[in-house]
Amino acid sequence: MEELLRTNDITLIPLARTLLAEEGIETFELDVNMSVLEGSIGILPRRLMVRTGDLARARTVLWENGVAFDR
Repeated sequence: MEELLRTNDITLIPLARTLLAEEGIETFELDVNMSVLEGSIGILPRRLMVRTGDLARARTVLWENGVAFDR
């Protein structure tokens, strides 16, 4: 698994997951339950992971749909 996206924006991960699912790319979200540890203030980013073989295609799908990411 490779990290595709890391963000504190709670709306960006669901958008990315939907776009990728429409293209048949499976995703896995990490750090979902970290809000319990941080007190639900949103300082710890969530990560969206994809299979290594899907990384390039996933980046292209997000880029084509205007979703910015750091990596």
